[in-house]
Formats: sequence, C-alpha cells, structure tokens
Amino acid sequence: MGLTYFKRFRMELDLTEPLFDAPPLPPGYELVPWTDGLSREHAMAKYQSFHCELDANVFPCLGRRDGCVRLMREIARRSTFVPEATWLLRHHSPTSRPQAVGTVQGLRVEGWGAIQNLGVTQEHRGYGLGTILMAQAAAGFRRVGLAKMHLEVTTANTAAVRLYRKMGFRQARTVFKAAEVSHA
Repeated sequence: MGLTYFKRFRMELDLTEPLFDAPPLPPGYELVPWTDGLSREHAMAKYQSFHCELDANVFPCLGRRDGCVRLMREIARRSTFVPEATWLLRHHSPTSRPQAVGTVQGLRVEGWGAIQNLGVTQEHRGYGLGTILMAQAAAGFRRVGLAKMHLEVTTANTAAVRLYRKMGFRQARTVFKAAEVSHA
C-alpha cells in the first residue's frame, strides 16, 4: 500500500442559465424519485457503477457493497441531503425483474447544490442516462431554490470530464485527494 494523490476538478454549473438538453428516457428505463426505502437500491447501483472504476481507488468504499450501503445511508441522513436532487434509474427487462442501473444524490453545501456519486452501470452507458440523471438533479436543486451546483471529478476520468463540459459545467479549480492504493 502507498499514498497516492489523485488530481480532481471541481466543476460548477450556474442554474440560473438555461439547462443543457437531456435526451429522452429510452424505452425500458424508469426514473424513480427518492424515498427512504430506496437506499439499498441506490447503494447497489452505486456499487455496480464504481467497483471496477478508478473512483473505487480514490474512494475505497465505492469498491465494496457494504461500503456503498454505508455511504448511501450516511448521505441520506445528513441534514444537507436534498431528496429532490436524488434519483434512481431502473431498467425493465422482459426476462427479469427491474434492476437499478443508475444513481445520483444531491446535497446542499454552503448554498450550492453538490452532486454526490453520479453513476451508471457499465452495460447501460452510452444511452445518455448520465445526462438524464444530471438534468433531474439540477432541476431538483432549482426546485429547492439553489442557483448553482458543483461536483468533483477525477481528471483521469476523461469521459466524465467531457460529459460535464458538454453539459455546461466549467472547471473552477483543481484539488487533490490522497488515497491509500495497492501498488502491485
């Protein structure tokens, strides 16, 4: 194990400006607003989205099912939790029961909407689902009276950085996150 520093961008979006266009929800998908009973489904979507990704190195809890369950419970219990900006995405297959395939959570931090863990499972990427989830979160922040939102993204996650820029986020600053990483 060794200490590694991950370079991350803080990206910001002005919610008083017109929002980016999200594609329509593809057939077979369902957006589900937050309720207390959805914590475990959010956690499983989070785990499936991140456990094999770079962010599981930056935030080790994302690489474990129990870590995602604990993280989701902690987020939902915070006084700054914004249910209106927290969404679950399910996929309905004709041959199986509905499955959680995407998640986003929102917090209110110092007058800003703060995105937590936007994730879409690998097999469901490429359909605009991340953009759809982000649009729902942004609309939720607007509904509770917030005029701006931000997120952090690891710079090596170039697909996410590109997506956020396309949505109108601007890079505000660079931060570094220290994490213990196995150097095998």
